[in-house]
Amino acid sequence: MDQFKTFDSEISTKSKPWYKQYNKVYVWMLVLVGTFVFGFAFGQFNAQKSNTNQIITKTSGTLASIFGNNSNIDTKLFQEVWDEIHSQYIYKNKIDDAQLFYGSIYGLVAALDDPHSTFMDPQVAQEYQNDLKGEFSGIGAEIGRKNNFLVVIASLPGAPAEKAGLKSGDRILAIDGQDTTGFSADKAVSLIRGEKGTKVVLSILSKGENQTKDVTIVREKITASSVIYKNENNIAIVRITGFNDDTSSAFASVAQKILNQNPKGLIIDLRSNPGGYLKTAVDLAGYWLEPGQVVVREEFADKSQNIEHKADTKTSLRKFKTVVLVNEGSASASEILAGALKDYNISQVVGMKTYGKGSVQSLVSLRSNSALKITVAKWLTPLGKSIEPDGITPDVVVDFTEEEYNNDQDPQLDKAIELIEAK
Repeated sequence: MDQFKTFDSEISTKSKPWYKQYNKVYVWMLVLVGTFVFGFAFGQFNAQKSNTNQIITKTSGTLASIFGNNSNIDTKLFQEVWDEIHSQYIYKNKIDDAQLFYGSIYGLVAALDDPHSTFMDPQVAQEYQNDLKGEFSGIGAEIGRKNNFLVVIASLPGAPAEKAGLKSGDRILAIDGQDTTGFSADKAVSLIRGEKGTKVVLSILSKGENQTKDVTIVREKITASSVIYKNENNIAIVRITGFNDDTSSAFASVAQKILNQNPKGLIIDLRSNPGGYLKTAVDLAGYWLEPGQVVVREEFADKSQNIEHKADTKTSLRKFKTVVLVNEGSASASEILAGALKDYNISQVVGMKTYGKGSVQSLVSLRSNSALKITVAKWLTPLGKSIEPDGITPDVVVDFTEEEYNNDQDPQLDKAIELIEAK
């Protein structure tokens, strides 16, 4: 499962994330101990919060046996820090033991320095599952991290984020006044989400600007349609906003319409599509590839686990001249589809270089309804090109400026139509 879906989902300053500001040894001591406490004792945590110190103390012996004679790891450090917080912190009435505990787990995963791996507490894990169903309450924006900044990957069509003017590449510097430096995308999403009708204020720094602006957005119930179809001047235009639960079936219906209408060409618009399920990308690629052709190669640390995902879709759209549109917000599954069609010279790719998210995340269900999203593999195009970090370079590079956007112009779509019309 490709889980770049951070609704995916913070101003970053030039300072390092919090977990890089301290000696790594101590970070590991803190977060590793916290994780093992979680594994061995969390079942008792909520029911016996008053016994937390006793639980941690009992766990220290187990940790010591795991770390062996490593003199750099003091397994009692977690206990010591925990005690100091509860005895010294001035706002003791605000201490939430569960938040402290989950925070140690977040820190463990954050220390991997992998923007796509994250721990999810029960609330975030549930929201994440809802995202893949295309149902959530919020602003309808896809969020990711790039170059240590939290950025808008995409605003869903017609969603509050799009109405407020958020665009791909906008940096989110603060949420309701809270500095998002070091935030994971999932944590940001948990703050941006909220009840329908409530407001959230995002501090935004747009590309090409040097001043931030506060954007107030009213949250709404979002039901995202992942496949949008229209036929203009006998050219079929299919906008795919995500590779979600419903995308394969929705695209199958659209494919049948295209076959019935027999247009002179087909444009697949993957701009600002942050990705979704790997299987969905493979399903869609099969509409152009021959059965058995490789769509994407999945490469693991253990090479014996490597997988070639192959096309097997029966319906074919290969007879139609096809152009794929991409931009900086096209990520993960979008890059798989665009990369496959480009490698086989089935389609020309138009727009700007894609995001470059070519790693594979596994979603591991944990106790207490929490979850771990962790990078386990990377993707290669059929010809062996790594998608991350370089992305997919278009055959025809066409920029889309803010001025053109504000004037309702779309030079990328215009170029795609031009290529379809060309003999």
